[in-house]
Amino acid sequence: MTKKFPFHYGYIVAACCTLVTMFNIGLVLSCAGIFFVPISEELGVPVGKVAMYLSFNLIASSIMLSFSGKLMEKFGARLMMTISSIIMGITLITMSKFTALWQFYAAGTVLGITFTFLMYLSFPTIIPRWFNKKVGLMIGIAAAGSSIGGAIFNPVCGMLINNYGWRTTYIILGAVILIVVSPIIGIFLRNKPADVGLKPYGDSNISARQNKNDGYEYRQVLKMPMFYGLFMFGFLMSTIASVFHFVPKYAATLNFSLEEAAMAASAAMIGSTIGKVGLGWINDKSLKLGVLATIGLGIFGLALMFLGNSGLTFLIGGGFLFGWAYAGVFVQTPLLVRAVFGNKSYSQIYSNISIGLTVSAAIAMAAWGYLAEIGGYSAVFSVAIVLLAICGVIGFRALKTAK
Repeated sequence: MTKKFPFHYGYIVAACCTLVTMFNIGLVLSCAGIFFVPISEELGVPVGKVAMYLSFNLIASSIMLSFSGKLMEKFGARLMMTISSIIMGITLITMSKFTALWQFYAAGTVLGITFTFLMYLSFPTIIPRWFNKKVGLMIGIAAAGSSIGGAIFNPVCGMLINNYGWRTTYIILGAVILIVVSPIIGIFLRNKPADVGLKPYGDSNISARQNKNDGYEYRQVLKMPMFYGLFMFGFLMSTIASVFHFVPKYAATLNFSLEEAAMAASAAMIGSTIGKVGLGWINDKSLKLGVLATIGLGIFGLALMFLGNSGLTFLIGGGFLFGWAYAGVFVQTPLLVRAVFGNKSYSQIYSNISIGLTVSAAIAMAAWGYLAEIGGYSAVFSVAIVLLAICGVIGFRALKTAK
């Protein structure tokens, strides 16, 4: 404990990470789609061309992740995340003045760069520095922030757009990030426990792996087959998670109403939110159980959705369980990377493995859509089940090789 706080400062750091995922990611990424229609109508362009702004976002993140981990280690998470949050807020306010598509594409590129620090490298790299116990739980709670933020802010943004227009709404969102989130990160976030004279929460020599200097050098890791195995794990998990976007379309092919299709999609999102916290808690007990829960529940969920024509209950239940596999992208992946490679070069290692998450997100939607057209959704779910099984093999193999 410190003199100022009657609890470990790590909880303050975890709260900062959750605030970032809830606001910076929840407001900007989870609510992006609600702006597409009003912008396309005003600019007189197809919605698809406006949505391409997210593609530029993913491309920029993929490129930036190749060296953002090194920047995070050199300059510290506090500085990089605060600067990224400020840039994000300014970019959103600037977007309120845009009159051409290329401007949105440029903004998407800038936002993609900020996402590398605020989403991909924030809680997965900071929380393990602060916690020796409850690492998975804290990562899960922080990861759930984006889902909670999306659920809360989507209707709020819709109301603001209806009442004040999309331009004013962008100004409001940018102001919230600049006035509320950025100062909190800059004031309260700390890079490591030593900055405030503390040891990590639960520091009791639990294992050598949790020593900040334990683990492999980045150059060593590049020569290890499991580095590429975990890269593939993240790539495939992110690819599988993209199936979520096709749940409403699948429900429509089964002649469910729009409201019922929305219920199935909501069940998957609820499953993802609960799953992030649940998987974090399970991984604190056993990483093997964490992999088993991620893969097993995901496969079971897909199988239930496969039987969706038997009733809405199968579709909703399947969507909820599949949400746990969706949650595994940002919970199971970083925990496996840390377990195998340790803490020494963790930020740089994880940033490079995260490239798989962004690359797959950029191509998975088109791939699943094409597969659905030529083989139907039975083919989509069957392939997703096979990919999950492959992820399970990689996950257990990774834990077997971890020292």
